Amino acid sequence: MHLGMGEILVVLVIALLVFGPNKLPQLGDALGKSIRNFKKAQSEEVPLAAEEKPQQKQLRDGASIPSQVAPSKAESKAP
Repeated sequence: MHLGMGEILVVLVIALLVFGPNKLPQLGDALGKSIRNFKKAQSEEVPLAAEEKPQQKQLRDGASIPSQVAPSKAESKAP
């Protein structure tokens, strides 16, 4: 789906009519900040996921648990 100049112009005119000339700059700023924050969060998460070991996961308090934990006998019994 490719938008030509005519389609973009129609969308902008409709946005101007719906939101008004005073609200459009505020909406543009909010959209720009949202995109920036999304890209920043996305780039920060990638190195964290690469450092995590598949065998163990670290908890917030520093303790680690194995990735595959066998259920205890009490948990495996049906009530």
